[in-house]
Amino acid sequence: MQKLEDKYKIFEDKNKAAEAGGGEARIAKQHDGGKLTARERVDIFLDKGTFVELDKMVTHSCTNFGMDENKIPGDGVVTGYGKVDGRLVYVFAQDFTVFGGSLSRTNADKIVKVTKLAMKMGAPIIGLNDSGGARIQEGVRSLAGYADIFWLNVKASGVVPQISAIMGPCAGGAVYSPALTDFIFMVKDTSYMFVTGPEVVKTVTHEEVTKEQLGGAMTHNAKSGVAHFLGQDDEQTLMMIRELLSYLPSNNMEDAPSIPCTDDVEREDEHLQTIVPPDPNKPYDMHEIISSVVDDNHFFEVMPHFAQNITVGFARMGGRSVGIVANQPNHLAGVLDIDSSVKGARFVRFCDSFNIPLVTFVDVPGFLPGTTQEFGGIIRHGAKLLYAYAEATVPKITVITRKAYGGAYDVMASKHLSADMNLAWPTAEIAVMGPEGAVNIIFRNDKDDESKAKRVDDYRDNFANPYRAAELGYVDEVIMPKDTRKKLISALEMTKNKSETNPPKKHGNIPL
Repeated sequence: MQKLEDKYKIFEDKNKAAEAGGGEARIAKQHDGGKLTARERVDIFLDKGTFVELDKMVTHSCTNFGMDENKIPGDGVVTGYGKVDGRLVYVFAQDFTVFGGSLSRTNADKIVKVTKLAMKMGAPIIGLNDSGGARIQEGVRSLAGYADIFWLNVKASGVVPQISAIMGPCAGGAVYSPALTDFIFMVKDTSYMFVTGPEVVKTVTHEEVTKEQLGGAMTHNAKSGVAHFLGQDDEQTLMMIRELLSYLPSNNMEDAPSIPCTDDVEREDEHLQTIVPPDPNKPYDMHEIISSVVDDNHFFEVMPHFAQNITVGFARMGGRSVGIVANQPNHLAGVLDIDSSVKGARFVRFCDSFNIPLVTFVDVPGFLPGTTQEFGGIIRHGAKLLYAYAEATVPKITVITRKAYGGAYDVMASKHLSADMNLAWPTAEIAVMGPEGAVNIIFRNDKDDESKAKRVDDYRDNFANPYRAAELGYVDEVIMPKDTRKKLISALEMTKNKSETNPPKKHGNIPL
């Protein structure tokens, strides 16, 4: 009969084996590559001492290619739950030191288990990805595991926040689970995402491309728009995820956490009185307006490197979490194009899914003209942003700072898309188009330059202002720029108990 001490020793040995992962040599290699191990990441990410691990002793059931002789407890993925700022979250972290973090049927089952728990308990699920892809030795069983995860990602979408951190390679089918989640973080120099790697690309298309160029962190943050955040290293990336979570509710039935506001809600900013240049063709930085009006001047920007003509992100106003969407006149004059429309639409839909009010700052001259945009489907992509704003039932507050021309005026959370409060600065210009363009069309036969210049001035005086819209009730209030913060917080308080639902339906058909 086994002694009690022996039973405890067996338990301790199995525990140590699971925590050792792929062994000291592979852990050292992970560190040499500038990466933390799966367990180190979980320990840094969660509140100290809160992690509860699940399925620590699980091993794979593959018998092919000698795999039955090579089993490691946990099988290359660490799963469980813990707390971030005292709030429950679920987490899985792939361990690259065990079979290169490759996904087995067992791995998938572990990830499915924590995802289902997250949905039942109404808590975010965070995936720390560091995997070589499907475990080839398991064949279709590994692929089936991926598909099971994808299916659950879709079911959990809009139910609980899903966040992916790419902290190593992520190739083939492995990229689609992160792509289905709400936000993707990547780490500079150590993380990659691609459907097919450089070798396959070279074989099929004869293109020479490095891993970094093809699917590195900056590629997906600045060029493809696949990723939303860029961290300098593992630790900073994990801290960024913690900050993001602070703005989000745990699930779609709750509101985001409110915190005590120590920043004066009545605070005025005289700088805003002169921020919009008198010349309508001169740019200014919309970030200055955003940081001026939010609590403690702190704005947590999402996708800062992609489609910079639109700015999106989270902030607090009066202690309450808000999503901010703003045209950026400092980049391409703040025009709407394919990339900015998709970026804005995705963010608006996320905020609407999770009960986060939307504050929109408008300075938009229109949609970007040209064959590249038209052939690329600007009509369809621009309609995504229009659809997202029209569909959103959360509080919607809009501030027009300068230009709001043509269809772009409609799209940017206008009163006609059921925005709750539409404010405008005295510098606002709300019209079908700019004065020069309008005069050139209306008076196309007038060849007298002096006469045309006078007509442009007349048009600007009569139409390039907020008062026609205000007379029609399309703008609820024209406000002084310096009062923007208190007016926004007042509107947010007014809409706090907003209740609006869309007509019953299975789901709409957004123009994808």
